[in-house]
Amino acid sequence: MNAAETVANASHTLEPLISDLGLILMTAAVAVLLFKKIKQPLVLGYLIAGFLAGNHFDFFPSVTDLKSVEVWAEIGVIFLLFSLGLEFSFKKLMKVGGTASITAVTQIITMVTVGYLVGQWIGWKSMDSIFLGVILSISSTTIILKTFDELGVKTQKFAGIVIGSLIVQDILAILMMVLLSTIAVSQQFSGSELLLSVLKLIFFLTIWFVGGIFFIPTLLKKAKSILTDEMLLIISLALCLMMVIFAANVGFSPALGAFIMGSIIAETTQAEHIEHLVKPVKDLFGAVFFVSVGMLINPETLYEYAFPVAILTLVVILGQSISSTIGALLSGQPLKQSVQTGMSLSQIGEFSFIIATLGMTLNVTSDFLYPIVVAVSAVTAFTTPFMVKFASPFSEYLEKKLPRKWTKRIERYSANTQSIKLVSNWQIVVRAFLTQVTIHSIIIVAITLLSSKFILPLVEGSQFGNIFAAVITLVIISPFLWALSLRRVAVKEVAILREERKYRGPIWMMVLLRMILGLFYIGFLLNIFFSPIIAIIALVTAVAIYIVVPKKLKSHYYKIEKHFLKNLNAREIKKAIRSRSDLTPWDGHMTTFDIAPTSNIAGKTLEELRIRELLGINIAFIKRGDIMINIPNKNERLFPGDEICVIGTDNQVTSFKSYLHQNEIEIPEKIADTDIILKQLELKEEEFIGKNIRDSQLREKTNALIVGIERNGKRILNPESGMILEKNDILWVVGSKKLLTSFFKN
Repeated sequence: MNAAETVANASHTLEPLISDLGLILMTAAVAVLLFKKIKQPLVLGYLIAGFLAGNHFDFFPSVTDLKSVEVWAEIGVIFLLFSLGLEFSFKKLMKVGGTASITAVTQIITMVTVGYLVGQWIGWKSMDSIFLGVILSISSTTIILKTFDELGVKTQKFAGIVIGSLIVQDILAILMMVLLSTIAVSQQFSGSELLLSVLKLIFFLTIWFVGGIFFIPTLLKKAKSILTDEMLLIISLALCLMMVIFAANVGFSPALGAFIMGSIIAETTQAEHIEHLVKPVKDLFGAVFFVSVGMLINPETLYEYAFPVAILTLVVILGQSISSTIGALLSGQPLKQSVQTGMSLSQIGEFSFIIATLGMTLNVTSDFLYPIVVAVSAVTAFTTPFMVKFASPFSEYLEKKLPRKWTKRIERYSANTQSIKLVSNWQIVVRAFLTQVTIHSIIIVAITLLSSKFILPLVEGSQFGNIFAAVITLVIISPFLWALSLRRVAVKEVAILREERKYRGPIWMMVLLRMILGLFYIGFLLNIFFSPIIAIIALVTAVAIYIVVPKKLKSHYYKIEKHFLKNLNAREIKKAIRSRSDLTPWDGHMTTFDIAPTSNIAGKTLEELRIRELLGINIAFIKRGDIMINIPNKNERLFPGDEICVIGTDNQVTSFKSYLHQNEIEIPEKIADTDIILKQLELKEEEFIGKNIRDSQLREKTNALIVGIERNGKRILNPESGMILEKNDILWVVGSKKLLTSFFKN
């Protein structure tokens, strides 16, 4: 074959892919212009444009190869989830982890059951019904993210719960895909396969996170001086695709790999800049994804299966909304946030397409399932912006219509769940023990397996090759072996527990178990590189060396840990605003700002500024250098460099932020560590009843600030000081944890 024929063949191969991409982008451009003009959600415009540009209509240009459309759609999902990871780091997800997990698990269990029963009711075969249940249980990350962007609600409290739930759903979706594959192949449920999949997921997530945080922020920091925007964008996308390859090679979704890399980069100090650079790529492939989904809708199938599409659309909208709302309520969220969360999750999307494709690939589902899923996704994508927009008014309507005793129970349950609970010393010790064992075991096993796969083959066959490889591996894992078996954890709590006889035995058993695990991993390593007899001799030698040089291992480990923690917390130190929404009632936020050196409000007292009267917010504390001023009085002045924490609703905090910017306030660069907490108190003491807040002297007696009152089902955030206190009022007060705890005990 000559060069001309090679070029011609390459041109023939690339032409459909390029022409289809051109058509997709052209339809996306038309959708943007039209739907912006009529002020409708762009997601809907992309889907309709893709539907009309598909190869089912002759009056519009159409794609020549549906396979290329699927390729572009998959690329779009990867970059969308990478961008999602950039915005929601691991630490953010951990903050809403409990709430998100309860919400997601409740939703998935409910919808899998409902979906299966509906499939059986329609008359589908069992395997179609099983796949249908799983498909209907996974909401769409991309559709919700796009909707939140367009409606500007991403910074509100419920949005964090929604995003956390979506990530939990995606992880559970991967496990369900493994389970479905097992059921499809063996036609039976395999608990051992599911357990192995869970352990495998935990193993790889831990390795990716620990390794990524250790190396990637360091790489970006070292190269910062030579990195241009172009180079930074290329490196970021390269890291994303590298993790996509890793995830795919170990049997996970490529989309999960993209999200993991985004979450790792989100912990770096350059995360905001990278997010800004990646945004055009995200917008481009987001449009490609939604237009591609629209192109995959077959109007003939829609007509033939119009009844199932209509039924399943109602099941998704109502089922997802109700089950997610119940899940959020069970997790302790107030009614408003729960309804907003539930109504936001009322659609299916990209993971549903992947699961439907899995069924077709395994030849266990009917051909009609995929187009029905795409049609339901398109309809629910259309309804999602309206569901999000009307969630708040509907929650207010629901509060008025529900029986008063129901709403009061919900409010009390939410308040009790959100209040700070004491954790016993034993719980702290057990948690520290499990964390220590799990993380270091995974690191040791991963390094050992990588060494046996990549280092051992290079030296195998030489006279001392195995010894050389084993020594290198042992040196690398030795700090982690020391940490696993000898490092002291929860020192203060262990010392307290040892004073009680009943805890001495369990504590010694924990110490012994860690040492045994350390010896086991040394033996595991040596058994891979040597015969059993040589391994036993080497084990004795390794243990002797291990005992002789613990100080060096300790020093080396702490250097590694310090580097890891420095990378992990680098962005948090520079972070501008930190919302303490997990401590605040209702719609309130605790948010921290800095007073800039050039601020116009610097030097003025709180009474002169009248911030509370003008904007409806309270100042919880002022941090001035090493001095913490909790619950400042009206005569306290603000100075340049002060860090102030304010309490208010989403709208109030947004207004205050604008107020600060108008007065040349800069975004803060530090986060204050404070013992300020919120507590609730049901007012029963006669000495306070009938007095206003100012005359009750609650502030003077507790050095705390009343930031909320619940009375007869009504909520008042940041009440005026002249408000009269009544019996059975539920007060929310913010102040020192120690003083409040002491006061409440009395």
